[in-house]
This record gives sequence, structure tokens and C-alpha cells, in this order.
Amino acid sequence: MADHRSFPLWWLALAAGLIPFLTIHTTFVVSVIEGHISFCNPYWDSCTSISRTGRSGTSYFIFKGAMLPAAVLGILFWWLNGRWLRQLGLHTAGAAWVPWLGLIACLALTAYTLALGHTGEGFNLVRRTGVVLYFALTFISQLLISGALKNHPVWYREGGRLLTLCQITLGVGIFSLILDGLAPDYHDQKDNAFEWVLALLINIHALWLALLWRRSAFHARLWAA
Repeated sequence: MADHRSFPLWWLALAAGLIPFLTIHTTFVVSVIEGHISFCNPYWDSCTSISRTGRSGTSYFIFKGAMLPAAVLGILFWWLNGRWLRQLGLHTAGAAWVPWLGLIACLALTAYTLALGHTGEGFNLVRRTGVVLYFALTFISQLLISGALKNHPVWYREGGRLLTLCQITLGVGIFSLILDGLAPDYHDQKDNAFEWVLALLINIHALWLALLWRRSAFHARLWAA
């Protein structure tokens, strides 16, 4: 139970999900206003990549200024997820990997963010590697958390719903790969939309975890009794 010597942590999970979501949409709007990209629905029109929204003008500074702290916050978020699972009595091997996979994912996000806006094959390689590692390892971490919750006597329903969300995320990724193999030219036209949708699904999972942290009264103690 929480007391006056502790404070709730769900707001941290909320920030971990909201900051990346708000950042990419803010840089999109600013880039449209400044004329760097055209107005469109990136989730459907596939008119611009997430990277392009933060590559030029004011958006360059907004993207880096928000995403670098978000990466640091993400490291804490994943570490606390490991603590939360242990607090719920879930001591599975998969749950133990969550903080470490999350750490690497956030370091990859940091590298991607730092390389964004710079030209050269080396920077391009860092961006491509960073974004792939970030999406892949974040998804695996979310899958491990969802699977662990599915086996909990109280949170199994929420775990099942989170697993369904993970299955949707995986389905979008697999469909993108199949489309790339069968119709590469059409896939190139829609590739950016897949990126936006995957980012949205990943952020929704983080926001859902924030709700569960709040419902489970996940707190941190300020000092020992």
C-alpha cells in the first residue's frame, strides 16, 4: 500500500508513451507549417517518414530536444517494468530480460536521434540500425511483459488484451514484409505508413501499461521507514 513516504509511478509510464507520440506529431505539424513537407495523413498517405519530420528547420531541434530525454526516460521505464513484474510475483526468465532489452532499445533510439539530420553513409547506417533495433527490441519487451501478465491470477485478462495488441503489431510487421516481397514497388509507396502505424501501436502499449501501473498502485518509496 502507498503511504506518505511513497509516490506513484504511473505518470512516468504515461510520459514514456506520450512524449514520443507527441514529439513526432508536433514535428510533423511544424514541418508542414515551415514548408519542409506537405500536409497529408501519414498513417494512410505514407507521404513522409517519421525521420523526415524532424530533419529540418525548427523540428530538428524539437525532435532531438524531446526524443533524447525520452530515451533516458525509457531506460528508467523498462527498469521499473522489471521491478513491477517482480512486485506482482512474476519472476519468469522472460521478465528478467525486459530491463536489458529495453536498455538496448533506448540506446538505439539515442543513436538514431543523434544521427538524424546528418548526411553520410555512416549516419545513414546508424539511423537504419537504430530504428530497427528500437522497434524490434521494444516489441519483444512488450511481448514478454504481456506474456508474463497473461499468467498472473489477477492480471491475466489485461495480459491477454496486451498480447492481442502485440499480435496486431506483429501482424502489421509481417504484412509489411510480405508486401515487400510480393510487390516491392507498391511497398515502397506505403513503407512510411507502416512505420507510423507501428510507432502508434508501440506507444499505445506503453500507455496501457501506465494504466495498469496506476490500477496496481505501483509506488516508489522516498525513504525507508
